[in-house]
Amino acid sequence: MASAPKKTPAAPVAVGTPSETVAAAPAAAFAGAAKEASKMFEAPTASINEIQTKVRTVIEKGIEETRANYSKAKGAVDEASTAFEASYAHAKSGVSELNVKALEALRATAEANFDFAKSILGVRSLSDYVALHSEFARKQVELLTGQTKELSALAQKVATESVEPIKTQVAKSFKIAG
Repeated sequence: MASAPKKTPAAPVAVGTPSETVAAAPAAAFAGAAKEASKMFEAPTASINEIQTKVRTVIEKGIEETRANYSKAKGAVDEASTAFEASYAHAKSGVSELNVKALEALRATAEANFDFAKSILGVRSLSDYVALHSEFARKQVELLTGQTKELSALAQKVATESVEPIKTQVAKSFKIAG
């Protein structure tokens, strides 16, 4: 036969007036929901604070690294500027030396031409003129050869001295970077 369904014991019923019982039920439900809601918002608040702290730490570290890199870059630029200034000074003095040498060469050539012109005035025959002119041409070629060697050596020296500060700085920069 079928057995009768078993009855579960009834939940305790609050004793009081019916209006108190009706009012107490939503208040209790609201209090429980409020506790759950506050728990839900406490966890994200803690997470947000942790995230803010981590982000702040990362940003501060980035700022410190940026400042350090800026300091290094500024130092490298200052050194490069000094190297360019030294190079410019060498080039300036070297060009002045080249100008002096070129003017000396022009003066020597002009004096030789005037001397040749004076000696032509004293020539009595065509053979004397040819001999005098041949001697003058030989001396001028020798003089020009010597002047060219001096000027090219000086130009090479000026170029080497002018480039040296930049060359040293570039080597130093690559050594630091490498």
